[in-house]
Amino acid sequence: MSARRILVLFGYPGRGGFNEAAIQGAERAARAGQALHAEWVAAGDPAARTERLAQLCNGNPDLVIVHGGQGDAPVAEVAPHFPRTQFAITQGSHTASNVASYEILQEHSAFLAGILAGLRAADGRAAHLSGERVRPGLKGRAAFADGVRRVAGRGPLTGFCGNQHDPDLGEAWTRALAAKDARVLFAMMDGGRDGVTRACREVGIWQIGNVLDWVARDPEVYLASAVADSGLCVERAAADHAAGALAVGRITRFGLEAEASLRLVLGAQVSAEERRTLDDWSGRLASGEVQIAESYEGEEFALA
Repeated sequence: MSARRILVLFGYPGRGGFNEAAIQGAERAARAGQALHAEWVAAGDPAARTERLAQLCNGNPDLVIVHGGQGDAPVAEVAPHFPRTQFAITQGSHTASNVASYEILQEHSAFLAGILAGLRAADGRAAHLSGERVRPGLKGRAAFADGVRRVAGRGPLTGFCGNQHDPDLGEAWTRALAAKDARVLFAMMDGGRDGVTRACREVGIWQIGNVLDWVARDPEVYLASAVADSGLCVERAAADHAAGALAVGRITRFGLEAEASLRLVLGAQVSAEERRTLDDWSGRLASGEVQIAESYEGEEFALA
């Protein structure tokens, strides 16, 4: 018998915080009585992802949750052919009569990460690294760069290495950024994070993580972590579908009010002065006084 509720994840089991957050969200959904069957799609090619999604839908599932903005294009192509199936995309933007999107506003914690990185970089550079150039990654980068610029007077070194899940590639880019005087690196990576962390440890630069609390896992390397638990989106989509209330046709967003899932976790090395500055910016952000940049227009870093 085919699975009636499917969670589609791009990447590999056991690697990366973004997918780990989804699995944790699925576990919470299961405890609430909304079990999801996880399907892993390792292919990085959009056409291959689309083909696999269509294969999964041939079993006519009731619900398909596709984790990550990489799901926008495959769902846009596949969903019209399966009108009886409801789809939810996490951190995406595509919607339709049978497609909902659920998004946690990671740009809020990414902006605060930029404030901290700009303060800590001092006479060096703040830096950013991500993998695929998808909408959530671009928004997070824009917010981080905005935060850096507000306190440092210039933007960060920033680049997309092309693959979220390749540790060797992540390590090579991190070493290249360090060679350009990066002192703090905000890494929006998944399976490739191990390589980034290895390089940060060896060359002696701070890392700021994202999605999960990486400070608790490795406080010697992580100065902070821009928590934006996308598992909340998985959990809420499953609950809404079970209640017959999946928010199709629109994007449901979670902001700073979901403080357990969206915040900047600080390590012990963050100074009292840095904490006071962050508290000030956080308050201005929550009040609506600060509007975060939605795009980045500066230079792009690339391997030589």
